[in-house]
Amino acid sequence: MPVTLPPLPYSYEALEPHIGAATLETHYDKHHRAYVDKTNQLIAGGPFADKPLEEIVRNSEGALFNNAGQAWNHTFYWRSMRPDGGGAPSGALAEAINKAFGNVDGFKREFADAAINQFGSGWAWLALDGEGSLRIVATANADNPLTKDMVPLLTCDVWEHAYYLDYRNQRAKYVQAFVDHLINWAFAEENLQAARAGR
Repeated sequence: MPVTLPPLPYSYEALEPHIGAATLETHYDKHHRAYVDKTNQLIAGGPFADKPLEEIVRNSEGALFNNAGQAWNHTFYWRSMRPDGGGAPSGALAEAINKAFGNVDGFKREFADAAINQFGSGWAWLALDGEGSLRIVATANADNPLTKDMVPLLTCDVWEHAYYLDYRNQRAKYVQAFVDHLINWAFAEENLQAARAGR
């Protein structure tokens, strides 16, 4: 089956004032769609033609990896945010964050630092490593924790097209808005629970 472009989980206006409708529309309907379309072109008639996107990401390289990785990363990014997000996690995720980073404020500082200081284009991730511990990981370009045998829990996109219309070159302001107002903790909790159940 071809790789598909999943519906955006909210309206273009839903994340305002932190991410504007013009940014979301361009980011989703132009950039994300282009990665999906290019991935489908590259897998047509080849060994990856009937493989799930995550499997393509784990096992491809070059242009196919770049486009498949970005297609997967963007779908994950949309779900890492929600209207009226931010605040603090609860339950098992809160316990894991307190263990790994001292408290949620410690997590937010380390995560923001990773996102702000990722040189060039890339991503900041909260991920679960092979030992069952939470880690903050920064990756360049299309890379993600799947390639490092880790389970992604949430991500922040720091490619310029994610924030430039709203923040120009002020990446730090965008990252702070993401951390304070957009994180979808319920999504991260679901990913943590699923990862633990699968061990």
